[in-house]
Amino acid sequence: MSHPTTRVLAVLEHLQSQAQVSGAELARRVGVDRRTLRRYIAMLEEMGIPITTEQGRYGGYRLVAGYKLPPMMFTDEEAQALALGRIAARGLGLADAAPAIESVQAKLDRVLPNAPKRTVAALRESVALQTGDARVNADTKLLRVLSESAQTRCSAVMSYRAADGAPTTRHFDVYGLVYRAGRWYVVGFCHLRAGLRTLRLDRVAQAQVTTRAFVRPEGFDASEYLTRAMATLPRAIEVEVLLRTDIATAKRELHPTFGIPEPCEGGVLLRGSADELAWYARELARLPFAFEVRTPDALRQELRKLARILEKQ
Repeated sequence: MSHPTTRVLAVLEHLQSQAQVSGAELARRVGVDRRTLRRYIAMLEEMGIPITTEQGRYGGYRLVAGYKLPPMMFTDEEAQALALGRIAARGLGLADAAPAIESVQAKLDRVLPNAPKRTVAALRESVALQTGDARVNADTKLLRVLSESAQTRCSAVMSYRAADGAPTTRHFDVYGLVYRAGRWYVVGFCHLRAGLRTLRLDRVAQAQVTTRAFVRPEGFDASEYLTRAMATLPRAIEVEVLLRTDIATAKRELHPTFGIPEPCEGGVLLRGSADELAWYARELARLPFAFEVRTPDALRQELRKLARILEKQ
């Protein structure tokens, strides 16, 4: 709960949920000191929300008796967007997201009018989104911390476990976070390695935002960078394939680690590499358009083997 606006809304939610709460308890729940809490209370009062303050041992804050916030109003389209978002969130590998998702559902069930409520119920019962099975669980607290680093343009310091298991401390300028192929990745500038890097979020033990500001490159696309980084990982065998399609279709159909597609005469030229040609051949065989293997010969042989297997089935 790092963003001030989020904390102010959290104060309001706690005040709505009980008759009265002490300043010390309210500050503890929101995660701020008493002075900051008083500032948040003042902000709510400036917004026209009536709050009374009682001093003394049994004092505290409470909303004026009888005050109710106006109910949230959603169209069918807005309710549908919320429902699909919650369904998708279940497949994003966030270890402790399920209770929060159920809490959001319960709150919406209390305030939604009947028509949007029926829309939400219908989607919940009938829609399944294949976001890709999460290969590992991610820590939602880390996701919030690193998102704050990206939003505030302040570097994060993190404890990171490298691929070989070695622990490192990274000062990292977070440019963005991406969910891809069942994992969360954090993309940005690593000061330890002095260059752009992509780190797996499940290998980050802890992180916190520092006060050191950074400048994010203009127009940087974290998702595009991750796609290119995964496609250009050095592997044992170089591959070159001519795809008989257009670039948009090729990008939509190709696996992220397949390689880099580029428009060329006659279609799209795919340059990549592989450690296992049998897997690469299977992925090529599922493509909905024709292709021509230019190199290596061993990939053509794997495709012939696969064709013979399919003919026998």
